[in-house]
Amino acid sequence: MAPYETDDSAKAGEPDDVRAGRRKASRYVVPVTVVGVAAATIGLVPAFAGSGDPDLPKISAQELVEKIAASDVQQVSGTVKISTDLGLPDLGGLESSLGGAGKPSGSDGGSSADPSSKLLELATGTHTVRVAADGPDKQKLSLLDKASEYSVIHNGDDVWAYDSQSNEVFHSTGAGEAKDHKSGKAAPEDVPATPQKLAEEALKAVDDTTSVTVDGTAQVAGRDAYKLLIKPKASGSTVGAISIAVDSKTGLPLKFTLTPASGGAAVVDAGFTQVDFGKPSASTFDFTPPKGAKVTEGDKAEARGHHDSAAPSGEHFGKDAGKGLEGGGLGKEMEGGGLKTIGEGWNSIAEFDTGGQGVPSGAATGNSDVDGFLSSLGDKVSGKFGSGTVFKTRLINVLITDNGKAYAGAVTKDALVKAANAAK
Repeated sequence: MAPYETDDSAKAGEPDDVRAGRRKASRYVVPVTVVGVAAATIGLVPAFAGSGDPDLPKISAQELVEKIAASDVQQVSGTVKISTDLGLPDLGGLESSLGGAGKPSGSDGGSSADPSSKLLELATGTHTVRVAADGPDKQKLSLLDKASEYSVIHNGDDVWAYDSQSNEVFHSTGAGEAKDHKSGKAAPEDVPATPQKLAEEALKAVDDTTSVTVDGTAQVAGRDAYKLLIKPKASGSTVGAISIAVDSKTGLPLKFTLTPASGGAAVVDAGFTQVDFGKPSASTFDFTPPKGAKVTEGDKAEARGHHDSAAPSGEHFGKDAGKGLEGGGLGKEMEGGGLKTIGEGWNSIAEFDTGGQGVPSGAATGNSDVDGFLSSLGDKVSGKFGSGTVFKTRLINVLITDNGKAYAGAVTKDALVKAANAAK
């Protein structure tokens, strides 16, 4: 059966134009990243807060996916609330134990305003993000804190980032080249901090292992919306469901919520609390470094080894974290790097060699904080493959065997052990 499970789903013998629409829509679907997924996921707000369910015309799942694919919103501004609940333990003093704390800003030649590191803050806790866009060449994203503000502005070929707390500026050029995939750089619209970007990534995983249905309506940020529900058909995945609220008029995703199969709070949720489709003021995208601010040029930072540091891009939050678990994409993109895929769809598992000798245990690291952190994450397991440790979050689990093999995916611990046994 096709993944779109409604009475209006496409049947055999459908017209060519319908099949073409399905192929177009299939470009948008949900990869779940593997190693380092914490850098890519964004968390929890009360699901679909609003003032009742609006009465909207009936729409099929296929039509709603195509509505998202056809959405061409060029001008938008608003506020997005984002949080994360991966179930990770408190890092406590781990950073200082590893020697990372206490460094003065920029002491390693970098900049506190560098988006490649600053935007990782979105991977934990609750945040408020202000966004604005006026076409493909003008975007702004501002991460608001109680006492400071961090902004990334894309205006033409320039990308500026400013950290008000440290009064540092990061500047890069060549954002236009990134659009043609000629550069490692990208602009704020590539950051997975909005329901739209998360939904586009999510829709990339829809295949025959996926159920896609319309789950009623909702009102988000004062807008009437349809709810698209995406769920793995088979058991074994840690992903329970993904719910996307889609604006009924524009097709723009307004809210994205990923709940785990284990239940409880959402792992990933990002939703507009305010949205406006009017043209933002041109001054929104203007930026001049404040007087006295330290300015770091991106090209110079890269020359010191900070490659792609100008890019607050999906590549930092997904590609470098491991590829999507969507069957074809993961295998094709990762096998060249010594990685291969076991299984398909939502139960896909990435197998690779860490190049090491397994995970240090006890006092092997010589650092009690590090050992305690590893112990809090890991469960010792054994099987035909030998023995190893499973590191777990509420979404991604990774088995590292004592001989250095690794198995990672949005699957249960038992599924990882079974994969390791089969691969032995």
